[in-house]
Parts: sequence; C-alpha cells; structure tokens
Amino acid sequence: MRESVLTVNLAGLQLANPTVLASGILGYSTETLENLVKYGAGAVVTKSIGLKPRDGYANPTVVQASCGLINAMGLPNPGIDEYVEELHRTKATLDVPLILSVYGYSAEEYATVAKKATAAGADAVELNVSCPHVKDTGSEIGQSPGVLAEVVRQVRISIGKPIFVKLSPNVTSVAELAAVAAQAGADGLTIMNTVKAMAIDVETARPILGNKVGGLSGPAIKPVALRCVYEAYERVKIPIMGCGGIADWRDAVEFLLAGASAVQIGTAVSFRGPNVFRSVAIGIGRYLKSKHFGRVEEIVGLSHRS
Repeated sequence: MRESVLTVNLAGLQLANPTVLASGILGYSTETLENLVKYGAGAVVTKSIGLKPRDGYANPTVVQASCGLINAMGLPNPGIDEYVEELHRTKATLDVPLILSVYGYSAEEYATVAKKATAAGADAVELNVSCPHVKDTGSEIGQSPGVLAEVVRQVRISIGKPIFVKLSPNVTSVAELAAVAAQAGADGLTIMNTVKAMAIDVETARPILGNKVGGLSGPAIKPVALRCVYEAYERVKIPIMGCGGIADWRDAVEFLLAGASAVQIGTAVSFRGPNVFRSVAIGIGRYLKSKHFGRVEEIVGLSHRS
C-alpha cells in the first residue's frame, strides 16, 4: 500500500484512509462491500454473524426519526457455516481489510464464530457485545465486566488476528469497560453502538417497530459517542474506531482529536450515499494540510494535549 498522509495502522491493519464501513447498515454480499470500497472506504465491517442462522424481527424493523434512524433488525444472518463461502469470495475480491462482526450467546460461541471467520479469510473480528435490542446477547454481555472479559479472553485464545470490541453507550462507564476489554486481550475498540430508543405512532397509539425498542443511530448520538471516545482514550492505549453520527469530515476530525485512530460510517451512507467515504477522507486530508500535519496519527488525541 502506498504511504500517504491518510494512511493509518489500526492494530496491524493497514488502511489507505481512516474511514471504515460500520456494521449493521448494509448486507454481507461481496458486491455490496466491493462497491463501498470503490467509493473510498478504507476498510469494511460486515453485519453481525452468529453461530447459527437467525431470521431477525418482523417488520417494521427501521423507522426514520427527525435526528437519525431507529432500527431493530434482530441480527438476521445466515450463520457462520453458511457465510464462509461468501467470506472466501469477499476476501479474494477486496483490497482493504475485511473485519467480520461476531455475536454470540456465550463466550464459546463468540470464539467458535471468530475462529471460523478468520480461518475463512477475515482480517480481524469485531465483537458485537452491545446490540441494544436482542435479549441475552449484545448489551447484556457488554454491560457485565466479568462476562465481557471472559468473551474477549476466549476469542483471544482462539484466534491470532486483531480483535476489536464494540462497546455500548448504555452503561455507567464506557471507559471502565474499555479498560476491561483491553486487559482481557482486545487489540482495539469500536466506540460506540446505537442508543436504546423507540418511536410511537400517534394514530394507532402503538410502538412502530415490530420489536417495540430499537437502537438510535445518526446525528443525534454524535455528541454522546464523542464523549465516550474521549473518556476511553484516557483509560486505554489500544486504538479506537469512533462510531456514531459521523456524516462529514468535520465530524470525523472531531473524533480523531478526541482519540479515535479511525472512524466508522454507517447511517450517513443511507442519508448521503456511498460517496460519503471519499468525501470524508478528502476533507480529513485537506484539514491536515491546512494545519501543517503530515499524518493522521499526529492529530489522534490532540484535544487531550491542547
């Protein structure tokens, strides 16, 4: 990979620019992920995959709010054994890091899925321990320091590739859980997942989502995500991918200054189109040049030193 002002090293993964597709917005197909790479994504994270197939929730699963999107998809996926063939094809096609999002109902399930994913070509895994709307997985795991540590330890034993842990904002202290994940063997963090939310139809007087409760993403959660990244950066030394409401280069730069080494973009793909990756990357590059910085890493955490 040719070195440039935008090149970043993320726990051993080499990215041409610090923009990453967030998990959950788009599908698993090679064609979809390849298309986003053509539009400038520096790396991609798949939707979450579990040990067994899961149908997800009944419609409606997504509702647009004035400040973003609320979704309760229910982690629909074909299961890791079915997905392995597509994963092989995707890895052979993409020239950027491929990170597979993993969920499970036990530490053993996380470890099994992570091992199969990396054996099939995934460059890293992102442990989804923060889904706010699926019982017994996600937030229940990410809110318990002991359970979180065990999940990370089991995955660390099972694979030799980078492990990122996606943390929840629906906790008392993200920084504390970030430290737990780091001590258990995580190579990096994704901060943060969606905020627990809902919407009600005033005509029917009923919750709109089929699951009633979902996760809010988009511009409304950016200040919360920024605060979480800032606090976690002061507690851990491993790299952080900032995630939550990033829609333009200014948003991205704020996260870098707060301590993120890269940024994940999700809801903005729906609102602004896939070219948002290239637009954000170009904007970051222009900012660095205007401030006379030579690399992205020079501004990571700068707000803590100013």
